[in-house]
Amino acid sequence: MSNSIEAKINAKPEKQAPNGRLLEQIIAKLDDDKAEEIITIDMAGKSSMCDFMVIASGRSQRQVAAIAEHLRELLKPQMSEGPSIEGLPEGDWVLVDAGDVVVHLFRPEVRAYYRLESMWGLETPSAPPSMALFDSGDDQVSVEEE
Repeated sequence: MSNSIEAKINAKPEKQAPNGRLLEQIIAKLDDDKAEEIITIDMAGKSSMCDFMVIASGRSQRQVAAIAEHLRELLKPQMSEGPSIEGLPEGDWVLVDAGDVVVHLFRPEVRAYYRLESMWGLETPSAPPSMALFDSGDDQVSVEEE
């Protein structure tokens, strides 16, 4: 067998290049909608579920839901069935699955409680001290006074 054929047989399958344009559009829309603490995680070599994970915060349930709806409108023409969205009615943690890019939208105190970034070795932003925080020890809600 020739070396070139052998190299092709033994070569690892190449992962398709991440959809950078899709990621750019999503980040731009999050920025336009005033999402806060936007973090992009390159999932290459970490997970096969997507190429990128984006985590962002909205200041309220209404803003989180509005950002998710705006992402749906942005992505709908680019996807045959539109993005899959979970958690929209509650607006605390909304997941937008755009295929190559998965977006997690949180209210700040919910994001601080779940600390999704820490799963991937990143620092988790803390919720503002004036907001209700979840006590991770006993699942009770406490409010810090200023």
